[in-house]
Amino acid sequence: MKMQAKDLNLFYGEHQALFNVSLDVPENHVVALIGPSGCGKSTFLRTLNRMNDLIEGVRIEGKITLDDEDIYTPGTDLVELRKRVGMVFQRPNPFPMSIYDNVAYGCRVHGLKDKAKLDEIVERSLRGAALWDEVKDRLNASAMGMSGGQQQRLCIARVMAVEPEVVLMDEPCSALDPISTMKIEELVGQLKQKFTIVMVTHNMQQAARVSDYTAFFLNGKLIEHDETDVIFTKPHNKKTEDYISGRFG
Repeated sequence: MKMQAKDLNLFYGEHQALFNVSLDVPENHVVALIGPSGCGKSTFLRTLNRMNDLIEGVRIEGKITLDDEDIYTPGTDLVELRKRVGMVFQRPNPFPMSIYDNVAYGCRVHGLKDKAKLDEIVERSLRGAALWDEVKDRLNASAMGMSGGQQQRLCIARVMAVEPEVVLMDEPCSALDPISTMKIEELVGQLKQKFTIVMVTHNMQQAARVSDYTAFFLNGKLIEHDETDVIFTKPHNKKTEDYISGRFG
């Protein structure tokens, strides 16, 4: 398994947000996390690259491994971890700089200064994000002038540029129009050839379309996880069935 969570509990101060979550993330597959708002799916997603560390009072019990190494071991290099486990957020968050500099940013942070190499990485990443043909003639233009869908693909290109092994996506299409959403979904299908993807989504149809495995969260607990086809056609748990069928509530 590329990543594994085992008996994971997470607390915000005295409040427990995750309860004994164990989940496998297979390499080069898409795992969708579904469930109602506040169920813990985004909280769980952020444990996979330790983004929750940025919140005061967070405490974690249990284990999360990346290639069988515990990412919560004291002394873990968080910069290196977040290079290996990149993240695309709910709303596009391009930096207020050029399209080129957005993509090159992470490589420069990690010490790459060779212009020819940066040019190559920027083009490769933009091509990988299905954006090159749309922006190749305006790489020096501000990223803030792009459409929302283009900005989100730019953020995906920015993550890809540092060559992560895992890409986390926290509802990457929730702020986008249907056409942009379709492009992102098509992109996810292509990206899993190179990356392992864990995606939070509220959209049942999207989970069914893009994921290989689906995990259903409720009240901080992982209720059920299996191959997506199984979850959507023969769920083992009544709560899962009710949620997917729209009877939940």
